[in-house]
Parts: sequence; C-alpha cells; structure tokens
Amino acid sequence: MTIRVVVADDQELVRSGFAMILDAQEDIEVVAEAGDGAAAVAAVERLLPDVALLDVRMPVLDGIEACRAISAGGACRTVMLTTFDSDEYVYEALHAGASGFLLKDVRRDDLVHAVRVVAAGESLLAPSVARRLIEEYTAATVRAPALPAERLEVLTARERETLLHLGRGLSNAEIAAALVVSEHTVKSHVGNVLAKLGLRDRIQAVICAYETGLIAAGTPSGE
Repeated sequence: MTIRVVVADDQELVRSGFAMILDAQEDIEVVAEAGDGAAAVAAVERLLPDVALLDVRMPVLDGIEACRAISAGGACRTVMLTTFDSDEYVYEALHAGASGFLLKDVRRDDLVHAVRVVAAGESLLAPSVARRLIEEYTAATVRAPALPAERLEVLTARERETLLHLGRGLSNAEIAAALVVSEHTVKSHVGNVLAKLGLRDRIQAVICAYETGLIAAGTPSGE
C-alpha cells in the first residue's frame, strides 16, 4: 500500500527537498506541498493523505495549530519538523496530536523511516525520549493536572499500572518485566489503555499520565 503524504514548510527549498526524498521511495507518494499551515490543512481535507509533515513555524497558521486541526479532523497522522530543538515545542506539538517530532537536519533514511512508522500507526519517538522531554517541560513549568483524575476510572488496576509505566518511558519488554507478564499481555494492556482513554498512541498516553496527575511533574522515572 502506498503511503500518501502532504509536506508543509514555508521554505520552498526545504519543502521540495523533503518531497523529493519521500517521492523517491516506492511505497511513498507526496500528494501535495504547502507553504503555510492553512494550505496544509486544506490539502489534508481535500486529499485525505496518511501523513502530514508540518513545519512548526509557518505563516497564516503555524504548524502547531495546523497539527491540532488535522488531528481533530480525521485519520491523517502528523510529524512536526523544526530547526528549534526545544522541549516546549515538542510538548506543544505532541499535545496538539502529533505522532512524531523531527529536527530539519534529520538524515534522509530517518525521515523515510519516520513516515513509515507513523503511517503504520506507531509513535515516532521512543517512549523513553517522550518521557524525558515531557518530564523536563512539566517540571520546569510546575503544571497542575490538566485532566481530571476521574478519567482513569475506566481502567482496571493492571491497565492503570501499565499507563504508569508508559508515562515513565518503559518499553513493552520493560513493562512485561515489571508486571511479571508476557510482552503479548502488555501489548493487550496498552491497546486497552489507548482504546478506553481515546488516545491515538503511546506518546499521548505519556501526556495523559502527567496531565491526570498519575505521575507528578518532575518525578524521577525510577520512583
């Protein structure tokens, strides 16, 4: 199956460069390019691609808001692109619904891999990376829980434990060891957590763990 992609960046050379790299792959087709966030949202609504690559800083509508609109509007998944290696940008992008985050100096192979991973329904960032970035940001800003803790009442005790471990950045293998169960069982628990809480991927599960107060901001991963 061909992965259909929209590439959005206000710098034409950057945009065309990414498009050229992706279009050269047998399993990827760039269906549109956009020079601003509003044009990107319109292209996604019109063409229904699988993945949208969005620059964080764009005119008319910035990448974060474009990501939010795209994530709310359908099944297209988003990967954010930026020259700014900032935890705050990462947090805002992931909170807006992004499934990944890349710096613009990403290697060719990593860009292609990112598109394939996100199109397959997975999150781009490794759980440990997502946990580190979000923990640093929430600790720095001393955020209060943004979601009611009652939201977690739909989870069983074991699913709640699974969410806790996801929030601490553990892989499926590490969660399996912590819970003394098989990785297959962990995958089932993770799937149940995502479904019950209406989350798209494990990155959003990390955010949920913090925003419901299940994990306090700044709590070391080993606690």
